[in-house]
Amino acid sequence: MSTLPRTGLAPYAQVKQYLKDRLAAGDWAPGVLMPSEAELVARFGVSRMTVNRALKELQNEGLIERVQGVGTFAAQLHKVSATLTLRNLQDEIAERGHRHEAVVHLQEPEPAGAALAAQLGLNEGDTVFHSLIVHLENGVPLQCEDRYVNPACAPHYLAQDFQHSTPTQYLFEVTALWRAQYSIEAGHATAQEAGLLNLAATDACLIMVRRTFTRDAAITLARLVHPGRLYQLTGQFAP
Repeated sequence: MSTLPRTGLAPYAQVKQYLKDRLAAGDWAPGVLMPSEAELVARFGVSRMTVNRALKELQNEGLIERVQGVGTFAAQLHKVSATLTLRNLQDEIAERGHRHEAVVHLQEPEPAGAALAAQLGLNEGDTVFHSLIVHLENGVPLQCEDRYVNPACAPHYLAQDFQHSTPTQYLFEVTALWRAQYSIEAGHATAQEAGLLNLAATDACLIMVRRTFTRDAAITLARLVHPGRLYQLTGQFAP
């Protein structure tokens, strides 16, 4: 039987950190069955309540999935939290029974300025991949996607046909997505974005800025602008 290290953390937090460290190290691949509550209780000599609290917090952070009567599994890497999940816009549109189209306005390498380089963990002047794509639902512009990609994480990004797939789907497939950061606000599009989305300068938009990471590096920085009258962000919460 192992024992928990004597730290300032409560026992449940120590169990949680142990599992989080093992997940970060890749000891359990996405979808793999992890140790059961009983196994963790026996391993660390703590109560089932302690283990349950650790697992519940990891589940709320989107790092594990728990299936009653089956067990605990390492979460699929695209799932970021219990309340907010990275989704492919093409899939959302298809689920509504509608047609997705994409117009690619830019897809090329360029040098990173200082601010962008800092966001992606690169040096100023390093090459980044830049794409600017407008997604349409039944012919109506729904999202302007302005995205920068770290070439080390997706070296073949510029070779993709994003009229038939999306950057989100491609990056799901080729990168080991570990976590994401979001900023979501109501605001106005830039003049360029308003023109691409057929909006007036004063039209309200839902603007999401999203950065995603592997365990070791930033993958992408994307600004996603949606006409406020056409798009809503939805999620679910299970305590």
